[in-house]
Amino acid sequence: MSFFESLYEKTFVLFFLGGLISLVTITNPLSKIPLFLALTRDMDEERRRHQARKACIYAFAILTVSLFGGVFILHGFGISYGALRVAGGLTIALIGYRMLFYSPDVLAMGERGRQEIAFFPLALPSISGPGSIAVVIGISTEIAELKRGFQQAQAYAATVSSILLSCIVIWLTLRSAQAVSRLIGQEGLDALGRLMGFLLICIGVQFVGSGVRTFLSGA
Repeated sequence: MSFFESLYEKTFVLFFLGGLISLVTITNPLSKIPLFLALTRDMDEERRRHQARKACIYAFAILTVSLFGGVFILHGFGISYGALRVAGGLTIALIGYRMLFYSPDVLAMGERGRQEIAFFPLALPSISGPGSIAVVIGISTEIAELKRGFQQAQAYAATVSSILLSCIVIWLTLRSAQAVSRLIGQEGLDALGRLMGFLLICIGVQFVGSGVRTFLSGA
């Protein structure tokens, strides 16, 4: 195996796994079940599946645009990569703190009678909220710092693949929301949400550390 082939595989795997783990952790698909069940309570099964599919398509689009447009937005506002990583890390850690010490936030509970809930509040801010957007923009800053163009291309491809797979996992979870809710129960969902919250705090701290290192290096 040549040097470039080895570098290609390493770059793709690292960004794919890093993006997938971060996104699945921060979106926490099982935590979306209470919200989805509340909002679709008066819908039939076909309508529920339709809303779940549209929500995940919207979320994929939002996160992909954030990935490719994040660096340009930062340059336009004069925000450094280090500042973005520190701010994103703090945001992610705060979300993790709320998940760890409080019950999952069931947004818009009073809107259960709505028929179009795919974009708001499912896709935004539930699936592609501030935390997940901060994650993909943070990843885009790491990609921008890669030296070789083919590495950047593979990193973008790997990250888009991780976004797609994360949205598929969420879609499958929403489709089976009622069955999963009956199987795990409310206590199980709460325990899993708190575990994901702790992992998010760890990811947030890692982002902050990376941002501080970037500041110290003068980037």
